[in-house]
Amino acid sequence: MHSTGKRNFLAVIRLLFTSSSLIRNAGFRNSLSATFATRCSTLCLNDAEESVVSSTRVNHRKKVECVGEKENVREIPSSPLQVLRRWGCDDNEISKLFTRRPALQRANVAQLEFKLSLLKPLGITSSDLVKILNCRPRFFSCRIHLVLDERINYFMEILGSKEVLRRVIIRNPSLMLYDLDDKIKPAIEFYKGLGCSQQDLVAMLISRPTLIPRTNFNKEKFEYIQKTGVTRESKMFKYVAAIIGVSRMETIEEKVRNLEKFGFSEEEIWHVCGKCPILLSLSVEKVQRNMTFIIASMKLPAHSVVKHPCLLLLNLESRLKPRADLVKRVLEMRLKPLIKEVNIFTALRMSEKRFLKVYVMCHPQDIAAELMEFYEKSKNMKRLAEKYKKYIRKGFPF
Repeated sequence: MHSTGKRNFLAVIRLLFTSSSLIRNAGFRNSLSATFATRCSTLCLNDAEESVVSSTRVNHRKKVECVGEKENVREIPSSPLQVLRRWGCDDNEISKLFTRRPALQRANVAQLEFKLSLLKPLGITSSDLVKILNCRPRFFSCRIHLVLDERINYFMEILGSKEVLRRVIIRNPSLMLYDLDDKIKPAIEFYKGLGCSQQDLVAMLISRPTLIPRTNFNKEKFEYIQKTGVTRESKMFKYVAAIIGVSRMETIEEKVRNLEKFGFSEEEIWHVCGKCPILLSLSVEKVQRNMTFIIASMKLPAHSVVKHPCLLLLNLESRLKPRADLVKRVLEMRLKPLIKEVNIFTALRMSEKRFLKVYVMCHPQDIAAELMEFYEKSKNMKRLAEKYKKYIRKGFPF
């Protein structure tokens, strides 16, 4: 035990003598000081670099443009809100944009600024931007810059002007996203092959925004076009071709069967669709409700629709029913309208101002007030019906 402790003590003494000799070594002393100096200089250099980077970032935050003796300081935007304000959006428009697309508040500032810069040359305004996001909320999440120049040049060649291109983009912002070679060009070339002119294509793209992605023709659809009796030289051909082209076969067949329930033959149905192609865009429910009112309340024959397709287009609650009721009330009171021998079909097509002038304002003040009250009450029935439906959905008792 004692001998072991003695040996350990002697080992420690030897280690101390060895260390002192190493310290006296000039080479080690130089390398140690060199290493220490290198480490210190490295630390100082890193601090200097960090200082330069931080100062560069601070300087990058501000852009100074000297014009003569004046200096305009332009700060780089730090949030999507600032980007949109600088682009020209007011607070109301920004609120609408953020409401429609909440993720826009967290968008990458640089990417948002870049994408907005692509829209400016197209003439897109701040109000247009609200319409675009209302239609396509994820618009700024997509790669709108891909083949942009080629896409714009192609549309300019097809549409003829930048203003028309702006209108078409607002109607369907996805035109900036569809594949140019696989989607856009084949659809346009197809309609060109049908004989559609440049003016026809403009009208089709504006009236049918989904023309490019949903166009699909087969033998049956070409037969439907022939059944309408509309020739390629007719002004209605482009509308007939467009609406049949974008509609599914099942939808077309369902709408034809719905009209057949009211006693129309297939020939009559396609004849009406040739005169008014937009009938094929009406829902089955709307047609049923209008036809029921025309037959049951207005006491008109179902086939009056063949001559007056507008009967199916008019809004039942805000136009068709209030005006039909008022004309009936005027006749019941044995009053005469301003224009003699005016029929109900003409009355339904009049503007609101013209209609009131002919049927209400031409009478003495007390009678006009009574008729106006009756008319407003009839129009307000729609609001009451909507309120009733809302309360029923929420389960509120009356």
